[in-house]
Amino acid sequence: MSCALKEIDGSMLEGGGQILRIALTLSVIRKIPVRITKIRAGRSKPGLMEQHLKGLELLRDLSHAKVKGASFGSTEVEFWPGEITGGTYEACVKTAGSISLLLQAALPCSLFATSHVTLKLHGGTNAEMAPQIDTTTEVFRPILEKFGATFDFDLIRRGYFPKGGGEVVVNIDPVPKINPINLVERGHITSIFGWSFVAGSLPIKLAHVMADSATIALKQFYGNVKIERYKEDRSMAPDNCSGLILIAETSTGCILGGSALGKRSESPEDTGKRAAKELAKAIEDGACVDEHVQDQIIVFMALAQGPSSVKVGEITMHTKTAIFVTETMTDVAFKIIPEDGHNVILCNPK
Repeated sequence: MSCALKEIDGSMLEGGGQILRIALTLSVIRKIPVRITKIRAGRSKPGLMEQHLKGLELLRDLSHAKVKGASFGSTEVEFWPGEITGGTYEACVKTAGSISLLLQAALPCSLFATSHVTLKLHGGTNAEMAPQIDTTTEVFRPILEKFGATFDFDLIRRGYFPKGGGEVVVNIDPVPKINPINLVERGHITSIFGWSFVAGSLPIKLAHVMADSATIALKQFYGNVKIERYKEDRSMAPDNCSGLILIAETSTGCILGGSALGKRSESPEDTGKRAAKELAKAIEDGACVDEHVQDQIIVFMALAQGPSSVKVGEITMHTKTAIFVTETMTDVAFKIIPEDGHNVILCNPK
């Protein structure tokens, strides 16, 4: 392992926690020591918040790393990774910090462990500004399986804003390699389905209203939209929350998602429309992955043994950031090819 620290400016592009997650993930996998400066410099509260710190500590434990600067509010971290070993690891965010974002950082590393990894993750399962855990399992996981990897998932308890308290257990077996993918033919829509839920003291009627609103908005793309409506059991989800998860499947095996959580300032009809609009955008873009998955697969494209190509809609700032960090940390080159209203992301070894 080289003793030279790779320098990453945490204020670049998206300028938030994503730079930290991707830099540390690739540091662990490629065994490259890294110094990340100006962490979350553009945020109202710069530096490591609890959820970022817990993610860093999880990767530290996974890779038996030596770390400098791992404290609340720190704006600079040095990270020297060791061997990624199997075993059981736990991360507990006391707020509603996203479990999905913890998994985004730890999952790729776990795929390169010496043996089976179990992750016990605590925090928010369905939170704003991050993928709902249902989207991670039902949209991202099938795409991950195209790379030749997967994970098993047990939902113990849901956690919502602001209390959190969610718990999931994720089991991951290492893989010998990451396969390249070629997702550029979208095909036609073969199904649209999803889940509309309420929890806590909220009435089931809200789930029906959200689902009906989303169904009306999506029928232009596929006539038989099927959205399950349900109320979470109190033992699984005692706190108040509502939302939708929507999925579209295509004839070529593409999977697109859309989602929304209910807001006090928004009618349930508008929540349903908002989730449907997110899915509709991915469909209208002709994309093979939606805007929330496109940045998540950049690391896997870089780790694949061969060139990959994926058709997406508009290139998001999160994706531009993921590409910037990945090209800094690895020996691959990305290229964006505009194509009649959408884009194709190419990744090739240098």
